[in-house]
Amino acid sequence: MPDNLTTFYTSNLPHLTPIGGTFFVTFRVKDTLPATMMKGMRLQFLKEVTAIKRRELPRQVRELEIAKARYRFFRNFDHRLDRAACSDTPLADPEVAKILTDKLHELDGELYDLIAYCIMPNHVHLLISLANQTVDEEQFYLSDKELSLTYRPLHEVMRRIKGSSSRLINQYLGRTGTAFWQKDSYDHFVRNARSFENIWWYILNNPVKAGLVAEVRDFAHTYWRVAC
Repeated sequence: MPDNLTTFYTSNLPHLTPIGGTFFVTFRVKDTLPATMMKGMRLQFLKEVTAIKRRELPRQVRELEIAKARYRFFRNFDHRLDRAACSDTPLADPEVAKILTDKLHELDGELYDLIAYCIMPNHVHLLISLANQTVDEEQFYLSDKELSLTYRPLHEVMRRIKGSSSRLINQYLGRTGTAFWQKDSYDHFVRNARSFENIWWYILNNPVKAGLVAEVRDFAHTYWRVAC
């Protein structure tokens, strides 16, 4: 299997996206958190990462410390999103949530394998694998040349999800000329089975943690693949 690593930056945050990887992605409705708040959180994260890089640490230890800093950033980010959620935010509308769920399932098997998601009132948690893009119909791995022609990396996948769903949601809401989703997304490369299990449960339990329902099964806009 190809093991190429791609790293790109948006808003000064690194995104590690190995070809064919499994990813945990969180994206949100535009302007659900104040820009000044997000700027302060990003600056704090970059300050922590800079301090880590200045220390003389073995590579694996340094990567672990940076991963911990990213995790702290995400937990703070998600906690603030949960606190900002309310019943009149767009994704709380069942019809808006259905537009997104339909789009997520429509692209399942084409751009990714859909593993789990949770559509909160103002943000979405998504767990997908891009491994399906690395094999042909007979499940043989594609060559590097073939991948260069057909593979769609995570940022393109997210652009497709957000772009197409945004148009449909805005049409339903009667809005024009306004982006529905915030441009940036938080993404995390799932490295091992333990991380996968923790993230899978985090997604399903998020509505319970946020106080929206008492049990995972009570939340209408949660999905998980039965095979998981």
